[in-house]
Amino acid sequence: MGSSLPVKPASASGQSTSNSTNTPQNRSWWATSWSLALLVALGVTGATVTWHKPGTHSLDYAVCSTNRTIYTVDLDLPNVQCIVVHDSLISDTGDLEDVTLRWRDRWWSEIPLAGVIHLPWPFNFLEPSLSVINIPPDSIIVPGLTDAHAHVLQYGFKMNLNLEDCTSVDEVLSHLKAYVISHPDILGDPTRWIEGMGWDQNKWPGAQYPHADDFDREPLLRGRRISLARIDVHASWVSNRVLQLMTPLPESIDGGLVIRDKHGKPTGIFVDNAMDLIPSQPFSEARAMEYFTRATGDALAVGLTSVHDAFSVPDEIQFYKKLSETQKLPLRLYLMGGVNSDDYWGNEIPRLIQHGLGGRLTVRSVKLFTDGALGSFGAALLEPYSDNPSTSGIMRVQPEALAKLVREFSIDGWQVNIHCIGDRANHVVLDIYEDILANASFSVDALRPRIEHAQILTLDDIKRAGKLGVIPSVQPTHATSDMWYAEDRLGPYRIQGAYAYRTLLNTSPTRVLPLGSDFPVEGINPLLGFYAAVSRLSVKGDSPHGPGGWYPSERLTRAEALKGMTLDTAYASFSEDILGSLSIGKKADFVVLDRDIMTVPMEDILGTKVIATVIDGEVEYGNL
Repeated sequence: MGSSLPVKPASASGQSTSNSTNTPQNRSWWATSWSLALLVALGVTGATVTWHKPGTHSLDYAVCSTNRTIYTVDLDLPNVQCIVVHDSLISDTGDLEDVTLRWRDRWWSEIPLAGVIHLPWPFNFLEPSLSVINIPPDSIIVPGLTDAHAHVLQYGFKMNLNLEDCTSVDEVLSHLKAYVISHPDILGDPTRWIEGMGWDQNKWPGAQYPHADDFDREPLLRGRRISLARIDVHASWVSNRVLQLMTPLPESIDGGLVIRDKHGKPTGIFVDNAMDLIPSQPFSEARAMEYFTRATGDALAVGLTSVHDAFSVPDEIQFYKKLSETQKLPLRLYLMGGVNSDDYWGNEIPRLIQHGLGGRLTVRSVKLFTDGALGSFGAALLEPYSDNPSTSGIMRVQPEALAKLVREFSIDGWQVNIHCIGDRANHVVLDIYEDILANASFSVDALRPRIEHAQILTLDDIKRAGKLGVIPSVQPTHATSDMWYAEDRLGPYRIQGAYAYRTLLNTSPTRVLPLGSDFPVEGINPLLGFYAAVSRLSVKGDSPHGPGGWYPSERLTRAEALKGMTLDTAYASFSEDILGSLSIGKKADFVVLDRDIMTVPMEDILGTKVIATVIDGEVEYGNL
């Protein structure tokens, strides 16, 4: 299809974003040319008119589906044939004939004339016409997709040295060796850090944590500074050289754990708050830009138009702020500020609402933590782990300190989003939210408190979360990644309140359940989450319960999953008035997909390709 709307130049990766033969500049020239011709025509017919230049309607366009497969996520008009884009907004929706007539009426209404003039034949061809783009018959349009919980710069970091596919310690060592050989600067300088992410001992034979000594088995790695984050970023594995740099280590860490052998010697594994002991490289704008470019390019390619970044430290926020003031960000960012401190730190980050060029940067929320992750036995449980009775997990912060922080941030007008995996963590946070919301000076709609993950709750606490109106922000791919060991960790009773998306949605008074991925912990493609939510299956089509899905009663419908990635995420970020649905007056953020994910067989969903990703009416990826 040829394009007739504003486009972006080719990306740094070489991906052409659109056919630019019909640019805004060309259309602007045409608007001027035909308006001069109109004056001539009126002169020929003897008409007298005072000409006022029309607005920018010459840049308007409609995108249409002959099959009416434009899914608006608007209850009043769930499916339409066309959407009309004016500037950065959706100006109309409906059937092509109707939107065309209304568009012409609006165009003429902006030209005050001495009476109503319609050009006679043969000059009526000079009247403006609405540019119409028809998508292929099998394609669909959905609102721009949002990831409600992700880590943008961390994604770029992981892609630099990704260990996710390693199925043993030996594979990790092979990856590291190849990485060092392919980076001469590191190969020739053993003091350079080697940092990566993605290992998961649950995928390895024996499912045991690795050891610092493992690195020394490979001569090329011996003596090097190596720090590798686990897939969930709640544990790190470091080399003996790094352990030497960290000497002496404290015997214990509040909210964290240093794994030791039977002789009390550190093994090189640090869990949750203990990870703060590991030396790290200082923040670098150049490195941040490299990671940001990779992450946003990949995000746009899979249809993401907005991302809620779930822990942006002050240096990162300043990086985004500075960047947004010099160029339009490639997509919308809703940042959750983050500082690891029990003392109030709201004055350390700026409050920004639709900031920068294009207004694509917002900072109005904070991210706090309670516990760790299930895979590293860090999720805080009310009772011991079923497969490891020696522990009930880790509370990374004391409830009293957390309650004080939540109250201070709420008083100061920040949205509070709290990481909670285990049922103890969720219980503690619901106690805190319940206490705050009992105060008449706090409104749940004004605060919109969120629980990030809401992964394991008691059945009573699921009901309490709904009663309070707390927003559970969940990641469906966590369910399908963890389903192979989650019930072993939790047992048959606790699993009933785990990854319970249908139950959480049903108890929500607003029917809001924002969906995310937690990328780079999971894949960046939002359709992975869509598929997991509606199927409860792995990408291979299986589950511990067979092809019918893991606890299939907790599946979402396709309409609910789409809403969870669009309108629900907008509500969770105070932007439902401008984002989340293809409704008149909202931002023209939408995605064209090559197949109908709402109707195709379940197994065909993951084969879906993005034809175009559009933000503010401009093609940011692909072609229209």
